[in-house]
Amino acid sequence: MAAAVDRYDTLVVGAGFAGAVLAERLASRCGQRVCVIDERPHIGGIAHDHLDDRGVLCHRYGPHIFHTRAPVVWRYLSQFTEWRPYEHRVMASLEGRLLPFPVNRRTVNELYGLHLADELEMSAFLDARAEQREVIATSEDVVLSRLGRDLYERFFRGYTRKHWALDPSELDASVCARIPVRLDEEDRWSLDPFQSMPRDGYAALFERLLDHPGIDLRLGTSFEEADREIDRDLLVYTGPIDRYFGRRLGALPYRSVEFEMRHHHTPGGGLVQPVAQLNFPSEDVPYTRTTEYRHLTGQVHDWSTVAVEHPVADGEPCYPVPRPENRELYRRYRRLAARERGVVFVGRLARYQYLDMDQVVGQALTTFARLRRAGAVAEAREAA
Repeated sequence: MAAAVDRYDTLVVGAGFAGAVLAERLASRCGQRVCVIDERPHIGGIAHDHLDDRGVLCHRYGPHIFHTRAPVVWRYLSQFTEWRPYEHRVMASLEGRLLPFPVNRRTVNELYGLHLADELEMSAFLDARAEQREVIATSEDVVLSRLGRDLYERFFRGYTRKHWALDPSELDASVCARIPVRLDEEDRWSLDPFQSMPRDGYAALFERLLDHPGIDLRLGTSFEEADREIDRDLLVYTGPIDRYFGRRLGALPYRSVEFEMRHHHTPGGGLVQPVAQLNFPSEDVPYTRTTEYRHLTGQVHDWSTVAVEHPVADGEPCYPVPRPENRELYRRYRRLAARERGVVFVGRLARYQYLDMDQVVGQALTTFARLRRAGAVAEAREAA
């Protein structure tokens, strides 16, 4: 092995939320010298945004909608950004109509030509159609036990099969359990108390997170390269855990997405879609959803960019595939990880979890607190 050419207290692999938050905490609270690396040519991981060739602010890896119910996460990130209030809404394109999604009372009334007046009537409607399941083990079980067969077939089955290349009956219950069912006409995607978008975008937020004299940033650098060249006391690893171990136990499967960007001329700053996100549940449509980014950002522009998502098996690892055999393979990697000294595995790829951004931030903050409690890192005043 080549001799190390540089020395840091901590090497952080990955400049997404998990890595950037831990780097900031270690540098600002512990006075550490930290090197953050990323294979990509940019910071922010898959939350990165940029101006496209029309000057429209876009999320390079698909829509990232920030919401949280955790005040600690909100307060922490508010040190690095101001916020633009935004509440995300989704509609499903079904049989020539656009219907609110997640399913709510208006969805059912418009779809079936009903006049359900209140939550009691909506609940009775769903109860009459729900299929009893002794065990809720799969995503099919979740939806059928809540909504019944017809709503399952119309809204969930085709979309899930396109996104995961698996039937809901083959996926863990957690996938569809994330999607609420509303008895009222509430059409916001999330009901979390904190819902906003970074006013200047995610890239600007990450620039401020990493803007510390104790942090050095090396982009376009692989873990294998940095592992040879950088000496350190602590390694924070946020990449795929199977890759860290050379996939010696086998590869953990992920789903990825390819994006087709459609540019629309919108003189005067008009918008193309009625809401930011349209879902296309039918398997007759080759893509899953379209997102018009100017809904999210509030940018006024004579052009609008709409991202069309085509799920694929290969590419940037985005979604861990939640199936029992995959969880078992991950547990075997976790047993290997537990034997590593001076290495912390954190984030959705390193822990093979399907997490929202606020959950990743929360996990990183919790990891930092655990490191301090264990004495692995010291406050700057203690280390002085």
